[in-house]
Amino acid sequence: MVALTAALHAPAAFAQGFQSPAPFAVLLDSASGTVLYEKAADELMSPASLAKIATALVAFEEIAQGRLTLDSEIGISENAWRKGGGVSGGSTMFAQLNSRVKLSDILHGIIVQSGNDASIALAEAVAGDETTFARLMTERIRALGLTKSVFRNATGMGDPLQKVTARELALLSDHIIKTYPEHYRIFGQREFTWNKIKQQNRNPLLAMDIGADGLKTGNIDDSGFGLVGSAVQNGQRLIVVVNGLKTARDRANEARKLLEWGFRAFEPRKIFEAGDIVGEASVFGGEKGRVGLKAKGPVALLLPRGSSERLNARIVYRGPLTVPVQEGAEVARLLVTRGEVKTLDIPLYAAETVQAGTLQSRALDALLEAASGWVRKALSRS
Repeated sequence: MVALTAALHAPAAFAQGFQSPAPFAVLLDSASGTVLYEKAADELMSPASLAKIATALVAFEEIAQGRLTLDSEIGISENAWRKGGGVSGGSTMFAQLNSRVKLSDILHGIIVQSGNDASIALAEAVAGDETTFARLMTERIRALGLTKSVFRNATGMGDPLQKVTARELALLSDHIIKTYPEHYRIFGQREFTWNKIKQQNRNPLLAMDIGADGLKTGNIDDSGFGLVGSAVQNGQRLIVVVNGLKTARDRANEARKLLEWGFRAFEPRKIFEAGDIVGEASVFGGEKGRVGLKAKGPVALLLPRGSSERLNARIVYRGPLTVPVQEGAEVARLLVTRGEVKTLDIPLYAAETVQAGTLQSRALDALLEAASGWVRKALSRS
């Protein structure tokens, strides 16, 4: 991996010194991708019903691909009824045994009521059984670049191998918000009635008048109390994840404090305009030895108001790049860190096409690459 490093002076030092007692926490700015706060963000934890965010993702993708519609009827099997229905003692939609329920209502049952019966029924309808569906959940998030989380069921019920990270839950939620806005609205619905039983949305943020419109709560013995939430103020969306807290009140208070701090303490700063060349990458055997790199749009960070601190920006890629390099191809990433905190991680794209160079230039590149390889080996032995 090749890393080109530069320093950015930014307002900062997250001088406010905010600390959360939540064992796991992330606060993400949706527009810029800036991580405003993190604590054990990449450590594995039990998701409980926060796993249903990924369950909903699969449903949204099935609809987008035309394999299901909101009017598709989902059967409530005996397995779904016994494991997740009223007789189970867990959160449930109270769907009737052997009934058929429209997918639009199943989604409300999963998202608003946190119904385990609805989640299992969806899994069986899509994949035949819950285990296969859980593998599909994991595959779908891998396609989004989320590499650590693993799902074993559609409900979030305890399983020692079912683990997620706070960062990946935040990124997954951000993807759903941006990709499926028409379905995301369900997460903000305050109540839903099925089988003549009205249930309130368990997300406490929705009642706090802070602009919250999602997402999900969770709690089992292995996870503690957790919450993934999102709120919008003055056009700015923040996504918060907390988990491992001792009480429902604790998770509500900590999620709110993080959101209010994020809205209050930060301001946007643009570090590159749209179309700016962010840096360069080396090219092997090309008509040019380097190619410019740019982001898809402007690059901005949310930075603390006042004070200043040094941020490190790195362009990371596997290189040198080999020809041909096509204009617009994703070839590198821009990483911005604040100490140990990964503040920004976005893809960079080739600003132009680089074709193969002359035989002489390719031979020279080969000699230079061989020489640099010898140097690297020598240094590794020293």
